Amino acid sequence: MTEMSIEDYLAHGGKLTSPGNVPARYRGELMRLMASFVDSELAASAGFAESINDAPGIKSRIAAARIVLEKADHAEKVLTVMAEFGANTDRYEGVHPWAARTERDADIGAQRQGGDMRLSVFHYPLEGWVDAVVMNVLQGLAANVQLAEMAQVSYQPLAEVFRKIAPVEARHAELGVEGLSQIAASEEGRAAAEASIAYWRPRVAAGFGTANSARFERLSKLGLRQRTNEAMLADWTATVDALLADLTLI
Repeated sequence: MTEMSIEDYLAHGGKLTSPGNVPARYRGELMRLMASFVDSELAASAGFAESINDAPGIKSRIAAARIVLEKADHAEKVLTVMAEFGANTDRYEGVHPWAARTERDADIGAQRQGGDMRLSVFHYPLEGWVDAVVMNVLQGLAANVQLAEMAQVSYQPLAEVFRKIAPVEARHAELGVEGLSQIAASEEGRAAAEASIAYWRPRVAAGFGTANSARFERLSKLGLRQRTNEAMLADWTATVDALLADLTLI
């Protein structure tokens, strides 16, 4: 009987449990996935930290501080897996401008900027508490969809880390929804929220990637993707539409 190659093993749903003997292409794609997550979490944590003092009450300040802390913790958890693959993690110990943002009216699409791998949405600045809450809700709901996908990656130790992270990230979105429902209770708050939704919604959507992506096929064969960008975006869109309808924000 012909021995199955690692590539064929992965293409047929196989799982890997250690860095040893992984194909170079697999390692490269896995490292890219992890770097994007780590950098996005650190950029999100740094950006939201600046909004803590905009929080209107002590409970919201505590919630914002918890989100800042836990996102940094999630980055560290995935960074530990990266280190097992020999990644140079020293750059995460130095000073990096994680809080750096582009101009508010910039339109960078899904393009990454600067010297890190954060999702493009984390290059845009927050403007006040309502804006921070709206962004947290929309991106938090996107993270729920994305983490459900990442929890199925073929590298089992990383999949397990994502499964532990997912419920905590889901709670971040829930905290955001609680804050957004309070904001939407007033006419002034509703108007501010609607303006922020119009700004952030297309920018969060860009994080799902392009339709008919050629990379999806490559990643699917490596067991690093299960669902298409279009399917994930559709799930997020339906969830957002339902929430905004409940809050009479659409």
